[in-house]
Amino acid sequence: MLTGDLVRLRPLEPEDADALYRWHNDDEVMRWLQAYFHESLAGLRKRLADREENSHDKVTLIIETLDERKSIGIVALREADPINARAKVDIYIGEKDHWGGGYGTDALRRVCRYGFDTLRLHSIELTVVEANERAIKSYKKLGFQVDGRLRQAFHRDGEWHDELLMCVLKDELT
Repeated sequence: MLTGDLVRLRPLEPEDADALYRWHNDDEVMRWLQAYFHESLAGLRKRLADREENSHDKVTLIIETLDERKSIGIVALREADPINARAKVDIYIGEKDHWGGGYGTDALRRVCRYGFDTLRLHSIELTVVEANERAIKSYKKLGFQVDGRLRQAFHRDGEWHDELLMCVLKDELT
């Protein structure tokens, strides 16, 4: 378990399927996520039961609140490259009543520290839709910087949006 100031990060379990199903079928939660698809609860349960264990290449963790032990989201380090010491990170808070409370920032800080200290990474990157201002503010608070722009890379609700490539180096994480 990885513990921050507000959250605890633990491995994803098949029992998490009900929460993920609820989050994945909430249009507001999924608004700025690339993997925007509806999946049956049975299919999700099977996928979780059959998924590979966490490894250096991919670590997927449930974000739980420290006080309630309530599952509120997901954070994952993926595509870890041991030669160049880089990885990508994905995060979302599925419980909307926990948006804006610092839980995502705390979870991202903790998983990045894990990546830098345990997996010996040098840089962690992510992409974010430019219109997702709340997420960008959180990422910048942790030291992520904009390294590039993917023009009209994300389509939602009939509109094209730019995506920003953001990165934080080990010595920049706050």
